Amino acid sequence: MRERKQALPPEGTVRVRSNSVRTGPALNRDIQTKIGQQLRAIYDDVVDQGVPDRFVELLRNLDREKDKGERGDKDCSE
Repeated sequence: MRERKQALPPEGTVRVRSNSVRTGPALNRDIQTKIGQQLRAIYDDVVDQGVPDRFVELLRNLDREKDKGERGDKDCSE
């Protein structure tokens, strides 16, 4: 039994969540590629910066509090 391939919508057609079809301006493949490259370059710079020490400390504290709660320890100092 052969599977039927769905036809690609025409250029400028956008599918939305409700499975309805909306036509209007759409970005062509070249523009999408360029935007993707620029977003990756920006994201890579952010990733290279790493996590500040203060955030690491906060995350460790949250993990400790979570572990206390899972063991049933109560901290009434709040």
